Amino acid sequence: MTSGADLFVVCKQCGSEVSPYVTECPYCGNRLRRRAPKLPRVHGPSTPQRARGPLRALLGGRSGASSQARRGRSSSLSSAWAGTRPYATISLVAIGALAWVACRVEPSIYGHTAIVGPLAGDWWKLATSQLVYLFNGAYVMVALVALSIFGWLFEQRHGAVTTLALFFGAGIAGALVACAVYTEPILSGAAPPALALLAAWAAPDLRAARAGDYYEGDLLGAAAVAALLVGMGFAFYVPEANWLAEVVAGAIGLLTGLGLQAGAADA
Repeated sequence: MTSGADLFVVCKQCGSEVSPYVTECPYCGNRLRRRAPKLPRVHGPSTPQRARGPLRALLGGRSGASSQARRGRSSSLSSAWAGTRPYATISLVAIGALAWVACRVEPSIYGHTAIVGPLAGDWWKLATSQLVYLFNGAYVMVALVALSIFGWLFEQRHGAVTTLALFFGAGIAGALVACAVYTEPILSGAAPPALALLAAWAAPDLRAARAGDYYEGDLLGAAAVAALLVGMGFAFYVPEANWLAEVVAGAIGLLTGLGLQAGAADA
């Protein structure tokens, strides 16, 4: 716990000097404390700003406290941002968008990469099916937007390698279960791995909410996105949006998020 005389604190994850009045490091996203200390009242009463979770910060911009922490550090800001830029998430979203255009131009690409019917030895489709689209444009938009938001948030916490491992691991596991249950499965798109990343990011806040502790994440917003991902196949009849694969991937993401939180607590 810092005192009122402290000018800064050091982030344990990236080593940057940040303001003692923020809850998250503005350079790497690491959570520094659960509650921000109250600002000292020098010239009368002041109203502290409401804490904002990562999802609200992404949608609504940085807080004023974070802006104060960045004053006088413009030279180190660019290098810090370059070190934390979500390259894995950017790559996955870009590949998905380009694959959708390619499959619209040449539909035969979809047949060689997506799961349409039994695998028949084409095991690479378990991985490539997470990256290709063909049918409903709304499904493509929802899947890629969810992937970009929650992939970014998860990658800020755990890095690119863990993000890619969860993306393909949960997606492949969901596809395997769908292929085992359905005789003629149709499966493509990033909805299952996006749901896994969403669940893994929300897992620490879900545990805190269940215990009655303070948390900053927007769980209602995350639940709305998860419901939209699972319900797309039913609401708009999107053949490749397989609800079973999404539920399996989401469960794997939730367990992964809880495991990563437990590992960080023990470290």
